[in-house]
Amino acid sequence: MTAMAALEPKHFLWRVEDAVAAIRLNRPERKNPLTFESYAELRDTFRGLAYADDVAAVVLLPNGGNFCSGGDVHDIIGPLVGMEMKDLLAFTRMTGDLVKAMLHCGRPIMAAVDGVAAGAGAILAMAADLRMATPQARTAFLFNRVGLAGCDMGACAMLPRIIGQGRAAELLYTGRAMTAQEGEAWGFFNKLVAAEALEAEAFALARRIASGPSFANSVTKTQLCQEWAMSLDSAIEAEAQAQAICMQTRDFERAYRAFVAKDKPVFEGN
Repeated sequence: MTAMAALEPKHFLWRVEDAVAAIRLNRPERKNPLTFESYAELRDTFRGLAYADDVAAVVLLPNGGNFCSGGDVHDIIGPLVGMEMKDLLAFTRMTGDLVKAMLHCGRPIMAAVDGVAAGAGAILAMAADLRMATPQARTAFLFNRVGLAGCDMGACAMLPRIIGQGRAAELLYTGRAMTAQEGEAWGFFNKLVAAEALEAEAFALARRIASGPSFANSVTKTQLCQEWAMSLDSAIEAEAQAQAICMQTRDFERAYRAFVAKDKPVFEGN
């Protein structure tokens, strides 16, 4: 296991507090677009979280009133136009690997969305486990509007599972922005909060999750991901095995003893 608190990324802001890691893209003057380098660094960071012993939850935060405007037009889109197929495929696989790293990091992820969440920014929110937003949030899977397919970074697999096939198809075929109110009504956002309260509310929920049984939470995340491709019988058996493993943890015993003592359990993640 490793410690992540001392991480010093070059392409985004990072801090760990109360076992919650906060990630904030740091180009607010451009609505926080991604570059080749920030894509790769985010991917590697989430991969590292799978082995971290000091992080139990992650919060993706906005900066300067916006979440993320997607791939930088000058730093990414321009160069892509001149690339050959081999290099284009390497890029699209790398961006997909970021989503895979988020799904397999073993840590619940909260996306706190304000302002623009477009393109890859919308994907980052989609790939989180939980999403909170301000009423001003605008989430656009806008690939169609730049001449690309909506099937980017897992959108055609994940978005229909969150908001339904028809709604996902509309957003992916048109590239239009989903309003915050639509996002809440459709189940994309768990909750809408005022802009001035967004960060505090997101951290409060992340801290609540982080204070829970972190090993068991990592198992929950694994099962949420793996059971997409399972039959119901297979899922029930997988959950039986997973729960039996969790029943061997000290946290399970701590919860029992706290219940008997009419006390609140203090989980330690083992």
